[in-house]
Amino acid sequence: MNDQSQKEKLRQHFARRVTTQARVVLDTWQKIHSDHSLAASHRAELVSATDKLVRYAQRFEMDGHAEAGQKALDLMTRWPADSSPDEALWPQLQDAMEHLCQSTLRRTDQDKTDAPRQYRRTPIYVALENEEMAARLIRQLEFFGFRASAFSTADALMEACALSKPETILMDVNFVGGANAGIGIIEHLQEHHETPIPVIFVSDEDGSIETRLRASRCGGEEFFYPAVDPGQLIEKIETYTHGNTVEPYRVLVLDDSRAQAKYMETVLKRAGMTAHIITDPMQIIHALDEFSPEIIILDMYMPGCTGMEIARVIRQQDRFHSVPIIYLSAEEDVSKQLHAMSLGGDDFLTKPIDPKHLVATIHNRGRRARSLLALMIRDSLTGLYNHTHTLHLLDQEIAKARQKDQPLAFAMIDIDYFKKVNDTFGHPIGDRVLRSLSMFLKQRLRKTDHVGRYGGEEFAIIMPDTRPSDARNVLNEVRERFSELRQRAGDREFNVTFSCGVATLQPGQTAQELCDRADQALYVSKKAGRNCVSADTP
Repeated sequence: MNDQSQKEKLRQHFARRVTTQARVVLDTWQKIHSDHSLAASHRAELVSATDKLVRYAQRFEMDGHAEAGQKALDLMTRWPADSSPDEALWPQLQDAMEHLCQSTLRRTDQDKTDAPRQYRRTPIYVALENEEMAARLIRQLEFFGFRASAFSTADALMEACALSKPETILMDVNFVGGANAGIGIIEHLQEHHETPIPVIFVSDEDGSIETRLRASRCGGEEFFYPAVDPGQLIEKIETYTHGNTVEPYRVLVLDDSRAQAKYMETVLKRAGMTAHIITDPMQIIHALDEFSPEIIILDMYMPGCTGMEIARVIRQQDRFHSVPIIYLSAEEDVSKQLHAMSLGGDDFLTKPIDPKHLVATIHNRGRRARSLLALMIRDSLTGLYNHTHTLHLLDQEIAKARQKDQPLAFAMIDIDYFKKVNDTFGHPIGDRVLRSLSMFLKQRLRKTDHVGRYGGEEFAIIMPDTRPSDARNVLNEVRERFSELRQRAGDREFNVTFSCGVATLQPGQTAQELCDRADQALYVSKKAGRNCVSADTP
């Protein structure tokens, strides 16, 4: 290799480091921009990542990245710590990030008119001996909105992990040819991260108990043998990643001391939660209706009533019967604390409140409450809303649409020839098809849309503030992309399509009438040969 080729190789190496860091910045910004409530908690991460980008770009003389990164950094000096940017700063930051995004485009992409794709996820790294399998898995992952990269050497994987911690790693146990070499690489990688990276190991051998224990101890969440199935893998990765952003807990705080209430609000917002404070106990019913809290914090002793009395009033409403209630008080008498909890409370925190204790308590209570709620309103196979809750959400969205004078679209989806899939490949594969479509819909629709399993192979989609043409276009695009997805059954592959019917809310129409019209449009799609989207226009 001559000097010129060595310099070019070195230049390409540095360029990859800079563009990788630029994508870290863009990924972090995308998290914030897609959910403004995360701005305060992710500000430091964004500033640190952008500062590192500027330093890398300046060192390696990549002026475009350095200039774009510096522009973003300058704007961040106007963004106070532990808060969100003001309204004027949001669009300026977005412009700076779009400038950076343009800088990271490959030369082959720069002539394209489409907006560059900004991933909302940190990457998934694939390190397999079988490069063909790795390429196939990455194609499947990209169908589901994941950002994935393949690596053929340990050094390349190590360098990528140092630049950007992955969401998870798919690792061959015997990567780069050595017995258990892949496990050794992961052990070394985990030493450089405060929190372990979830790892999915694959192996051509069943693996001894010693091998499996070693894999588990270094972060191995799964051990696939003898081969990894793309559909099953994607389901596992979805479980271990943060692709579906966890919604911040909605916490209602009632404390007659405004200073104490504001302090609580600050602590909760810094922890990434959405807080709503009131100081007048007589406002509790209104606050419950307007805010729909997931967790309620009550001061024990207030003028005119006690927290216990408020808790009893809250528990009289069925929809708040299982919402956790946490009491706050300087009361240290354990018998009185227990009595208070017997009257509707779930936990008791004594003042002065330790912020870490408060946040940990809310996370523990909130996580359990969400799990119990999910069991009641979600389908166990797909994780989508069940039939009953879907209709409940439809009633709510119809009321909102009429109140705000906004359009509302409702769609019914039916998987084509699903019985044939079950008969040919078996019910476990059919279940996997149902889960893949449910994941596909969740990832390609807005957070404000609701996706439910209506029954069997039928799905229902509620699309607030959506015109008929927009609903049809979006669902048609989802249909086309899903039809391209290769489903796998052992050593065989096949494609699945779906038919769809869309209806929009009309004046005076009931939820049942809207469902019937969407069902009629679905029948039109089936009659037209399936694998299409039809709209019922009045």
